[in-house]
Amino acid sequence: MTSVGTPEVGDPPAADHPRAVTPALIDALRAQLPPSTTRRAARAPFTGTALPAVPQADPAAVTDVARSARRAQATWAAVPIRERERVARRFARTLIDNHDLLCDLMQWETGKARVHAAIEVQGVISVAAYYGRTGAGHLRERRASTAVPGVVTARVGYRPKGLVGVIAPWNYPLFLAVGDVIPALVAGNAVLSKADSQAPWTLLLARKLAVDAGIPPQVWQVVAGPGAEIGSAVVDAVDHLCFTGSTATGRGIARRCADRLIGASLELGGKNPMIVCADADIDAAATGAVQACFSNAGQMCIGLERIYVHESVHPRFVAALIGRVRRMRLGPGYAYDVDMGSLTSPRQLATTTRHVEDAVAKGATVLTGGRARPDLGPLFFEPTVLADVTADMAVYAEETFGPVVSVYRVASDDEAVRLANEGEYGLSASVWTRNLERGRRIAERIVAGSVNVNDGYLSAIAALDAPMGGMRASGVGRRHGREGIVRYTEPQTVTAQRVPTAYPDRFRAPLLRVLNLRARLTLGRRAGGTR
Repeated sequence: MTSVGTPEVGDPPAADHPRAVTPALIDALRAQLPPSTTRRAARAPFTGTALPAVPQADPAAVTDVARSARRAQATWAAVPIRERERVARRFARTLIDNHDLLCDLMQWETGKARVHAAIEVQGVISVAAYYGRTGAGHLRERRASTAVPGVVTARVGYRPKGLVGVIAPWNYPLFLAVGDVIPALVAGNAVLSKADSQAPWTLLLARKLAVDAGIPPQVWQVVAGPGAEIGSAVVDAVDHLCFTGSTATGRGIARRCADRLIGASLELGGKNPMIVCADADIDAAATGAVQACFSNAGQMCIGLERIYVHESVHPRFVAALIGRVRRMRLGPGYAYDVDMGSLTSPRQLATTTRHVEDAVAKGATVLTGGRARPDLGPLFFEPTVLADVTADMAVYAEETFGPVVSVYRVASDDEAVRLANEGEYGLSASVWTRNLERGRRIAERIVAGSVNVNDGYLSAIAALDAPMGGMRASGVGRRHGREGIVRYTEPQTVTAQRVPTAYPDRFRAPLLRVLNLRARLTLGRRAGGTR
């Protein structure tokens, strides 16, 4: 991110901006942020020209915004959850109505291909529609059994945490930044979002559309600024923190949350494996690999970076994969005629280049790709397939987060599973086989929060009723499904007794004998019989 001074509020965007992104729109989006004399601007990945400058919050501004959100939260929580569901559904409709504008803004900020921007918009529409239908059911009060049925009743309810903080990355500025906000709002929380410095405008547009749909403006608020400057202030201001990003940053956030005794949902890094079994449909597997390795130019936590192929089909698979990669259309543009767009930042280009050059210097083979493409734009890099990668190469175990995948030959499913489970991560995985039962058995042996059989990653992320998240160093907590909304609540147990607890002395011994007998009978039934 590069500073370009402090232009006036009405300054137009860079000349290469999409036509629908007008100065008036930028002014309206910028007005949602706390006023500040400090502004910073990122660079458009397609061209390297400056994006509009964004007012930067300081820790004091974060505290003020959080205080305002807390005041609004109690009123929002008092709104019946069925009405909060209706607002979420209206938000889904406003996203549909503004689909093209969201795609334009997202591409301008991130450099991703149009098709990947469109998939991201559809993903958030689906999340809003899902929790707009299921939120009340997930949070419905339930009865719990008690030690003295008929005398004591217990009910469990789910109360909002209060103020939820959401810190999301630049690679999916809509799906990750907004998809985690929706269930928090439906659960009755206020939300404080920290906009990513590279891609704040997509989030700001989504927040404006949510307000248009009925979210009170004070209930969902956004601040902008580098994580190093205001990240700690966000964590210190909230009652639960949802973070998506690197494992290193996630560890620091977890420590700070632990000091405050607040919960955290963390989706972190991954070095995700794909297994191609001897009986796999090779054409389907190669097509799936292209999608899962090179969507969003490989800048995807759940993207695949290593492929383990059974030796009996290895030559066929590699040939099919290379053929498809070489046919990919790479370039800038706001139409659907591109398969892969640009990397988003110089940092990602540097990491991608370093990983490929290090691998080649140590003996790896570039099967296709392997080069930066400055003729297309400042941050383009070809989709790249590597072979002969060994453990001494950075690309072997480090997350590249770019359009690079390594292919390995294996002799058995057992070897593939063993290699897939190497390393510290456990986010996502993929298994390809014509035998679905075999695929499920292999999937159960892989240490990953989501495993897709005969798909790269979309099946799991689109199964919104199922939880999604990481194991090991890939994070804690889950988004989506019941887990994705309950994480933003505090379970509360309320018991009620029909008789007083101060039993007379003469009743104490008989009561204790009854309770003891009941416990013995219960334990006996669970053990398969009574004693």
